Amino acid sequence: MSYIEAVVLGLVQGLTEFLPVSSSGHLVMTQAFLGIPQPGVFLEVVLHVATMLSVAIVYRQRLAQLVVGAVRRDAYALRYIGLLAVATLPVALVGFFFRHPIQAAFDAPVITGFMLLVTGIILWSTRYVLRGQIHDEPRAIHALAMGILQVLALLPGISRSGSTIAAGLWTGLKGEKAAEFSFLMSLIAIAGAGVLEATQLEGTETIDGPLIAGFIAALLAGIAAIKFLVWLIRHQHFHYFAWYVWPAGLVFLAYLFLG
Repeated sequence: MSYIEAVVLGLVQGLTEFLPVSSSGHLVMTQAFLGIPQPGVFLEVVLHVATMLSVAIVYRQRLAQLVVGAVRRDAYALRYIGLLAVATLPVALVGFFFRHPIQAAFDAPVITGFMLLVTGIILWSTRYVLRGQIHDEPRAIHALAMGILQVLALLPGISRSGSTIAAGLWTGLKGEKAAEFSFLMSLIAIAGAGVLEATQLEGTETIDGPLIAGFIAALLAGIAAIKFLVWLIRHQHFHYFAWYVWPAGLVFLAYLFLG
């Protein structure tokens, strides 16, 4: 893989992993439009590590608080970690038992196009609930709702951040807190995906220039995407992304059907 291809895939992964536009969907579209081949498993693992590091850097203070609190058996930290576990359980179960059908969905690009339209509907719906935020901290209902919606993001074209943050907003969690909880959830989800991919490594991979370039691109893009999304939520512009994913889905479907 060339430097340009690695950087493009890194930027796409870093930006779309956290912006509510579906990273899986954009990787499918990028490969289809630009003719970039399916990235190797090693590159996918590296890009996942980069996006995990993006979350860790942006939310380093919260992570440190949770780790220190867990060691000291602080009730708040243990409760928060427990909620993250509750939110992760649905996607872990569905991903484990339905792994092959989910992987098959990635071989049908038309699914990506239609699911991008669904993502737009999910995002647009939040414009009606942004003024109803009442909870400053996540509760069990928020964790469960966000966890269930995260299952949808196993399909290409459904945004993980978009669906989980929307679920938080629907259940009354304040926007910035919903984003924080969603991104901390992503650490577990991305780590799980990385572990599954790592099991397919053959042990002959080497770190080269394009790989490093892709890692740096994904890391920096991920940090920028997280900060930008939080700013948008703070200013109640989260639903604006619907005006991006709807045309993107329609254009991609037209490209597939018209050749």
